[in-house]
Amino acid sequence: MRDNVLFADRRDAGKKLADHLESLALPHVGVRVLALPRGGVPVAYEVARRLDAPLDVLVVRKLGVPGHGEYAMGALAAGGFRVLDDEVIRGMQVGGQDIQAVIDAESEELRRREQAYRHGLPPPDMAGMTVVLVDDGMATGSSLRAAVMAVRGQGPRALVAAVPVGSPQACAALRPLVDEMVCLATPEPFHAVGLWYADFPQTGDLEVETLLRRRRHDAGKPG
Repeated sequence: MRDNVLFADRRDAGKKLADHLESLALPHVGVRVLALPRGGVPVAYEVARRLDAPLDVLVVRKLGVPGHGEYAMGALAAGGFRVLDDEVIRGMQVGGQDIQAVIDAESEELRRREQAYRHGLPPPDMAGMTVVLVDDGMATGSSLRAAVMAVRGQGPRALVAAVPVGSPQACAALRPLVDEMVCLATPEPFHAVGLWYADFPQTGDLEVETLLRRRRHDAGKPG
């Protein structure tokens, strides 16, 4: 195993994240766990199970720089919320037409995933709830910023953002926007989320749908 590994896989990361979230003494009722799919879902599943909370998804799509798709220049969230990183856009000299082309393509994929994961179910009601937003890691923070904007617009009682690992800069930038920011580890230099996992395969749609269905079934059981 590499020296820099912090987590065996996303499920392991979720269990460690749940350990920390339990220590925050969140309310026993009125908690909603929202995962950023796809990679955030296996992490959030473990969190929701430990907190005995419903699990749902908030679909967010990274806006990649044309020709450098792994490099984020912003993000879209369900509900039409958008975050753009002006510094990246200027530095990479991305024009307005190119930005719009990426937005259009990712908007279509966002709609597809919303339909695939929710199967006609309405979006979760977050008004007056304690919402825990979970992802598998945070490099630039653009995806979670878009998600925070989307949730804030629905009037939650409290908003917690939680990731197993994140860049120090991204965690610091997001902290003022939420009621509680949980970054279990903020290694420097950071480079990429996957470097801190021993096993970091791409999460597929089937795994997302299976975990959501399993949690909905378990949450519906009498306590």
